[in-house]
Amino acid sequence: MRHVETVRSFAEIDVAARSIVLCDLDGCLISGRHVHEGARAFVDFCGDRLWIVSNNSSDTAGTLASRLDELGVSVDADRILLAGEESVRRLADDPQAKAALVYADAPLRSLATSLGIANDAGVPEVLLLGRDSRFSLELAEEIASHIVDGAVLWATNLDLTHPTAHGRPVPETGALVAAIEACTGPLSVKSIGKPSSDLIEIALERSGADRGQALFVGDNDATDGVAARAAGIDFLRILHPAIAPKLSIASHLNGRESVSC
Repeated sequence: MRHVETVRSFAEIDVAARSIVLCDLDGCLISGRHVHEGARAFVDFCGDRLWIVSNNSSDTAGTLASRLDELGVSVDADRILLAGEESVRRLADDPQAKAALVYADAPLRSLATSLGIANDAGVPEVLLLGRDSRFSLELAEEIASHIVDGAVLWATNLDLTHPTAHGRPVPETGALVAAIEACTGPLSVKSIGKPSSDLIEIALERSGADRGQALFVGDNDATDGVAARAAGIDFLRILHPAIAPKLSIASHLNGRESVSC
């Protein structure tokens, strides 16, 4: 079994020699609307070196920055990388994916429209699935039908759950993918969310930081840790006492490996 360096508070983390600190969000800095102890001070101390790298597929960087600001956690939107938003942007840049449908919450659907994805393809070639709070039996049937007709499925991320502050599971995009696969059988799902290293590579490119001086802080070795190692950067796992015993429920990806887009 791999040894993963683990801390239980932000006060234990030494970032003095780091040029960039990449941080997971849910289960790391916050859980729901609960800000974990020491998170605000850690974010403030890191300053412009801190980037949020999250599998969030409900927000854009702008909407998340506003939500975090309400919680007293100030991170500029330019330093927030989200699997959902970056998936939409990659979809918009893909000339093979113009006949696409985006199944996600309103912020991502609006972003898709603004980037030229009409989101009204009669016979879509690509489906992008995020953590769509509208998900229902009807939507599952619709998505499965498009896949049977030949559409390729992209998922913003493959996490089955993320934890609340009390360690209870909140269904994630991977749970929706699992529901679709229960109808269609196993699929080759494209995803840039962790454990893919795509989001980390984007952060390193935009920041210009040296990966040798980078640190990733996250609560889940199966996603954050795997992504960090794939990118060749150091990883530190943080387990907050209130939720640490429950994290095992979210530590796998439905038995699949991600396929980068």
